[in-house]
Amino acid sequence: MTDFIYRTEDLPQDQVSTLFVDTPDDRRLVDALKGRQPTIIVGSRGVGKSLLLRVAEAELLAKFAEDRVLPVYVSFSKSALINTSHKDQFVQWMLARICSRLVRCLKKNGLVVAPSPELSLLSGGGNQYLQGDAPPIERVLSAFEESWKRPNINVDAAPIPDVDSMKDAVDDLCESLDIERLVFLFDEAAHVFRPEQQRQFFTVFRDLRCARITCNAAVYPGTTSYGDSFQPVQDATLLSVERNVTDKDYVDRMKLIVERQADSTLSTAIQRNAENFGVLAYAAHGNPRILLKTVSRAKKLTSRDVNDVIRDYFRNDIWAEHSALASKYSGHKHLVDWGRKFVEDKVLVELTKRNERLDSDDGKTTCYFWIHRDAPAAVHEAIRLLAYSGVVIRHGEGIKATMGQIGDRYAVCLGCVFSLQSSPTTVGLWIAKGLSPVKGLIVYGQSNPNYQELVETFEKNFEPDTASALAEQLRRKIDVLDLPSWLRKNLKDAGFQTISDILNATDDQIRSTYYVGKVRSKKVKSAATNAVLEYLSG
Repeated sequence: MTDFIYRTEDLPQDQVSTLFVDTPDDRRLVDALKGRQPTIIVGSRGVGKSLLLRVAEAELLAKFAEDRVLPVYVSFSKSALINTSHKDQFVQWMLARICSRLVRCLKKNGLVVAPSPELSLLSGGGNQYLQGDAPPIERVLSAFEESWKRPNINVDAAPIPDVDSMKDAVDDLCESLDIERLVFLFDEAAHVFRPEQQRQFFTVFRDLRCARITCNAAVYPGTTSYGDSFQPVQDATLLSVERNVTDKDYVDRMKLIVERQADSTLSTAIQRNAENFGVLAYAAHGNPRILLKTVSRAKKLTSRDVNDVIRDYFRNDIWAEHSALASKYSGHKHLVDWGRKFVEDKVLVELTKRNERLDSDDGKTTCYFWIHRDAPAAVHEAIRLLAYSGVVIRHGEGIKATMGQIGDRYAVCLGCVFSLQSSPTTVGLWIAKGLSPVKGLIVYGQSNPNYQELVETFEKNFEPDTASALAEQLRRKIDVLDLPSWLRKNLKDAGFQTISDILNATDDQIRSTYYVGKVRSKKVKSAATNAVLEYLSG
């Protein structure tokens, strides 16, 4: 059975380009990330934002000798672990992280050969970056990222330069090293439940911009707080990570994503059951991670296998992942619960009825609904959280509906639509190929009665107590993690019961537990740690 890699974080750098499917849409995004204009790519969990960043990094590095444009990939996945007494702890950690990654990148690419005032400033002082010892900036960074073990500790942030000093140092470095500019690629930059961190990040994003620095970032749809000082349209180009299910070659492109990792047995099964695979491809609605997960469960891709997987994953798993958001931060509970009830009990039921009527009409089908732009703010927030989870996909802003009213159009993930059918493999392709964004569109106006329950119970609380929320999540069992069942079982058998246990584990402990070599133990540790960080960040 193929052992799929679901997360780019688990992917060795030398395999990034081999798994990338160079479609026109994704090529446009990668080229934008390599360009001079600051770019923000927006997409739900699992659509491949991290892979696009890493592909842009690899391609810039491949042409660095010629173009002298140096990419610096910066992951913010550990931001959820910060718990110090500093008022500005996230900004300080963020600047330390940026400086650390820049110095490491310069050193790795053979650009650090002699001491300089600029490198000394970026590394926190001294010449340890040449001697192989950890420079002060690394020690500060580690202190921040281990602060969850000792809440509210005092971290000495003196070695961290401010933004203006950093820009001056970068300008001097680029001139002395013959570097045209730096391209920062910020991954996990704006977490769904950290609005204050998001605003601070985009302030730094804007302030870093200069002739020598281009900043790019990956964020989630609708749930990102840019703040008052950052204007998304003026300060950056926003591009959506989309794979349009109505494109004629959609299934072929999704098949390439699977075949890049498939073994011979799976490749044969895909060829023998092309239509069944097509149903799964449409069910994933452009999300590679969902497709890989469902294909891995469908075994031989028979009709029975595919039907069982669609009913199980899109009736249970995808909703369980969305509902889990409510257990992390109580301020979002009403939004999460109402959004699920609204789509499951109202939208999907009506979509099913309309598709049955449309079948007897002209063969057109629908998975679309529309929300009035003046609907209560809580309604829009709930739908945006559904977009983060991948249950719905925004399909257009400022769309006219009945009587010329303006609102936003959304598509419900086709897998959720298929799952309500008695035999998804029988009707899935018909529904997918007959989609019309206009015919059968379900319209929810400004004062729809379905909103009342949410409006009455909603309290806007988007600034959670992150310290207590982090402590609560660290105590959770590892069953909540998005890991293969065999890996969760082995970890529990080895005594790793909670999320905190995983974070505290050393490579040696993992290695001695699994009685495997260095490569295998690092893979297990990496997969578990990445799942923990993704869970903690939202």
